[in-house]
Amino acid sequence: MPKPVTLDDTIGLVNTELDAHMLGISMIEEVLKESGFKTVVAEKTVCAAMNNPQDYNNSNLITKWIVENNISILGFSYRLDPYDGVEIFQKLMYQLKDKKLFEKHGGCVKSVYFAGLPAACEEIKKAYGNSIGVFYGDETPAESLKILGIDSSLAPQSIISVHDYDKQLEQFGKSIIKKGDYIGVKPVDKSKCPKFGTKEDKLVTRINYNYKNKLTPVIRAHAGPYLSDRKEAVKQFINWSNTLAQTGLLDVLSIGTSQLSQSMFGEDWKGLPNGGGVPVNSIKDYMSIWEASRPMLVRTYAGTKNIKELAKIYEKTINIAWHALSLWWFSQIDGRGQNSVLENLEEHFETIKYIASIGKPLEPNVPHHFAFRGSDDISYVVSSVLSANVAKSLGINYFILQTMLNDPKYTWGINDIAKTRASLELVKKLEDNSFRVYLQTRTGLNYLSHDLEKAKQQLASVTALMDDIEPTKIYSPEIIHVVSYSEGSHLADPDVINESIKITIHAINSYRDMKSKGNTFSYESEIEQRKEYLVKSAKHILSTIKDYVKNPYSPLGLYKIFKAGFLPAPQLRFCREEFPHAVEWKTKIRNGCVDIYSSDNSKLSVNDRMRYLKEVCKQLN
Repeated sequence: MPKPVTLDDTIGLVNTELDAHMLGISMIEEVLKESGFKTVVAEKTVCAAMNNPQDYNNSNLITKWIVENNISILGFSYRLDPYDGVEIFQKLMYQLKDKKLFEKHGGCVKSVYFAGLPAACEEIKKAYGNSIGVFYGDETPAESLKILGIDSSLAPQSIISVHDYDKQLEQFGKSIIKKGDYIGVKPVDKSKCPKFGTKEDKLVTRINYNYKNKLTPVIRAHAGPYLSDRKEAVKQFINWSNTLAQTGLLDVLSIGTSQLSQSMFGEDWKGLPNGGGVPVNSIKDYMSIWEASRPMLVRTYAGTKNIKELAKIYEKTINIAWHALSLWWFSQIDGRGQNSVLENLEEHFETIKYIASIGKPLEPNVPHHFAFRGSDDISYVVSSVLSANVAKSLGINYFILQTMLNDPKYTWGINDIAKTRASLELVKKLEDNSFRVYLQTRTGLNYLSHDLEKAKQQLASVTALMDDIEPTKIYSPEIIHVVSYSEGSHLADPDVINESIKITIHAINSYRDMKSKGNTFSYESEIEQRKEYLVKSAKHILSTIKDYVKNPYSPLGLYKIFKAGFLPAPQLRFCREEFPHAVEWKTKIRNGCVDIYSSDNSKLSVNDRMRYLKEVCKQLN
C-alpha cells in the first residue's frame, strides 16, 4: 500500500499536455487544500514533458520539478486512451527509478497515485499491485481522502456533505434502473415533421413539431470511436451513424471529432498525435457521415482556426443542426488552439455573423469552461448573459442556452437548478420577435461513475433534476444532451448510446408522472433564495461591466472583461501571465455552491468585488 499522506508532505499533481481533462485535478487539489495539505499543480512545460517522459530533456525537466518542489506524493492523471495512459505512466515510473527519485533510493517521492479510465486503472493494479493508489474518477471527496490515507474528518463538512434533494434523486434513479422498464422504450415516428431528414431539416422545426405533438425533448448524443488507424476510425463511425439512424431513438448526432480535425482540418497529420476522437479530415468524410446518418440531424465541434471557413464546410456537408462556439475558449488559454484570446474572439464574431446570415441557431459553449477552471456560480450566469447579448447583437435569431449540470461534480442539485434558472431569467429578458431562447441540459463531463450500474442510476437521477429546472413547463428543456452512462468507463458505442437515451426518456416521463400524483422533492425556498442571490449579483456585475468597459459586446470588449477579472478563472492552466486579474481570485466549494472568498476565508461580497474591479478597469484603461 502507498504510504499515508501527512501534513508534512507536498502533493504534486500532473497530467499530460494531450489530456485536456483538468476537472479531476482541480477538484482533488481543492479538497486537499481545504483539508490543510500542500499541493503543487504542474505547469504547462511539465505537462508537455509528460507526453514523452523517457525523452532526455523531458526527464530532466520532470526531475527538476519534483526536486525543486520537494514532491513526496505524486499524482498522475490521464483520461484519454487507457493503453496510452498505462504506457506513459510506466515510462514515468521507470524515469523516477532511474533518476533515484523514490524515497528508498534517497529521493523525495514516497508514494505515487494514478487517475484514469477504469481499464487503465485495472492495468495499473495488475502491474504494480497495491503499491500504487488508483482513482477511477467517481470518488467523493471523503473517498478520495481515504485512498490517500487521510482521515476525512480533516475536511470541512461543507465540502463533504450531501443535500437531501440529491439523496432523494439518487433513490429515484436507483428505482428506475432496478425496475428495468426503460428497456421497453420505443422510438417515436417523427417522419411527418416537415423536411424530415433532408438538407432543409432544421432544429427549430423539430422543436416546434415536439411542441405540437406533446413529445419529449429533442435528444442529442455525442459519439466518436477512437482508433489509431484514421481510415478505420472514420469507417467505423460511418457504420455507427447508420446504426443509430436505423434505431430511431436519436434526433441529433454530435460527431466527436479529434483535436486534429478541429485544429488542422484538411492538412497533413503525418507524425502528429490524434488525442482521441474521430479523425475526420476531408469534406468527403463529412458527406459520407451525413448520408449514413439519415434522417438524424448532425452537428460537430467548431474549428480552432479558420473557424468561419470550417463552419461553411459544416453547412455544406452535414447541414449542421446548430453551431457551438466558445468565444474565449478553445484557444491558447486552454491549449486547444493556436489563436490568442483576442484573435479567437475576432474569429468567433465573424463566424457568428455568418451563422446569423443563414438563420442557424447558436450555442455559446462558454459557462462550463469557466467552471472547469474554478470560476464561481455568479460568473457562470454572467458569462451566459454576455454570450446571449453578443449573439443577439450580431443577429442570431435562435439561441441555445446550454447548462452543464453537476459542474463541478460536488455541486448540489438545488444549486444547479438555481444557476440555470438565474441564467434563464436574465437571458430570456432579451427575447423578442427575432430572438428566441431554447434550453439544452446535460450531465456533467466528469460526473458519471466507472461502475456502469451506478452510472445508469446517476443518469436517471440527473434527468429528473433537469425536469425540476422549469417544473411548470411541459416542454422544458427543449433539448437534452444525453451523456452516455459509460462516459466514466469507456467510449460509448451505439448500443450504449441507445440504452442511455432509453434511460433518459423513461426517467423524465416517470418523474413527471410521479410529480403529477403529488410526489415531489420540493426545496423551492432554498432554490429561489440562491437563484435571487445569483440574479441580483449577476446584474450588479453586468451593470459594472457596462459602465467601465467600452463596447463590451465586441471582441476587444470581451477580451477586456476577461483581462480585468470580471470572469474569474483561478485554475487557468495557460496564459496566466496575460490574465493576472482573472487568476487571482480564490474560489471554494461550500455546501454545494462555488463562491469567491477573501484572504480571511470569508465569502467575498459582490460590492467589494466590484469596488476592486472598478479600480482595475481604471488602471487598464
